[in-house]
Amino acid sequence: MERSGRGNLVVSVVLGVLSVSEVLLRSADLGGGFAVLLLLTLASTLPLSLVLGSGGPARSGTAVAVSTACVLSLVPFGILTVGGVVAQLVCVYVLGRAGATRLGGLLVLPYVVIALGSHEEPTRIVAVLVATLASAAAATGIAHHVRTTALAHSATEQAFADTLLEHAARGERARIARELHDVVAHHISMIAVQAETARLTTPGLPTEGATRLLAIGDTARTALTEMRRLLGVLREDADTGVQRRPQPGLGQLIDLVDESRDAAGSRTRLIVSGPIAPLDPGIEVTAYRIVQEALTNARRHAPGAAVDVELRYGDEDLAVRVRDNGPGPAADRPGHGLLGMRERAATVGGTLLTGPAPGGGFLVEARLPVKPEEVSA
Repeated sequence: MERSGRGNLVVSVVLGVLSVSEVLLRSADLGGGFAVLLLLTLASTLPLSLVLGSGGPARSGTAVAVSTACVLSLVPFGILTVGGVVAQLVCVYVLGRAGATRLGGLLVLPYVVIALGSHEEPTRIVAVLVATLASAAAATGIAHHVRTTALAHSATEQAFADTLLEHAARGERARIARELHDVVAHHISMIAVQAETARLTTPGLPTEGATRLLAIGDTARTALTEMRRLLGVLREDADTGVQRRPQPGLGQLIDLVDESRDAAGSRTRLIVSGPIAPLDPGIEVTAYRIVQEALTNARRHAPGAAVDVELRYGDEDLAVRVRDNGPGPAADRPGHGLLGMRERAATVGGTLLTGPAPGGGFLVEARLPVKPEEVSA
C-alpha cells in the first residue's frame, strides 16, 4: 500500500510538472492572469494522488476541488492543460468505479454547459472534448463497479448456497448416525445378548449349536464395533466447531470417581488390583460406562452412601465391582440403567450381576473377557 501511494504521488507530480510547463510556454498570451492560472493548474493536478489513494468523503471532496480548478482554468482563461484533462478523466473514472455515479455525472455537467453556452470556439471545442471523454471514463468506471459488485454478490450467494448445502448434509449425517445408534445398534446388541443367553441357558444344546450361537454373538459384536467406527466418522463430519473427545477408558476412571465424590458429597474409593495391562478399547469403554452408570445409580437410589469401585485385572477377564453401603435391593432400583449395563457387558461377551451386597447395600459386578493389546516397543 505504501508503494501504491508513492506511485500515485509520482503521477500527480508528473502531471503537475507537465501542466506548469505548458502554462509557461503560453505565458506570453496570459498577461496578468499568469499567476492565477499557474495556481489553478497546480490545484487541478497535484491533489490527484488523494483521489487515487483516499476513499469516502476525502476522495469525493478532492475530486470536486480538482474539477473546480479545471473549470476555472477553462473559463475565463480558455486554457485547460493536458495534465488537467487527464486529472479530470481520472477523477470521474475513480468516482464511477467507487459507485459515486451521481457525483461523477455532476462533474461532467459543467463541461456540457460550457460547450452549449460558450461563444469562444476553442473553449467550446475543449469543453466538448472533455465532456465526451469524461462521460466515457465515467461509464467505464461504472461498468467496472457493476461488474465487481455482481461478482461479489455471486460469490456471496455461492458461499451461502454452499453453506446451506453443507449444513443440510451434516444434518442428514447426524440423523443417520442417530438412527444407527438408536435403532440398528440396539437390535444388533439384542442379537448378541440373545445368542449368548441361548447358548448358556438352553439345556441339552448340541456342541455344534453352541458353537454356532457363539459365532452369532461374535459376529454381532464385531458388527457393533464396526458400526461404532462408522458412527464416529458420521458424527465427526456432522459436528461443526465441536471439540470431540476420544472415547473414555480405564485411565479416566480416577477422574470419574473424583467427579462422583464431588457430586455426591460422600466417600468414593477406587481400588485396583492385579497386573495392569492395556486392554482392547471396546473392553475399556464398556468397563468405564458400567462404572459410570453404577455410580449414577448409587447417587440416585442411595444418596450419601459410601461407594467402592474395584477393578481386578485377571489373565482371562476384568472384574468390575461397584458397591454402595446404602439401602435398597434390586427391586427398589427400577429403570433402564441396570438393563443398559447388562447389555453393554453382553456386547463384549461378558456378564453382569446386580443385587443386594453381602452385609448390606447394593452390588454391581461385571466380568469382561480380556485379551491384552500388544504394546509396540
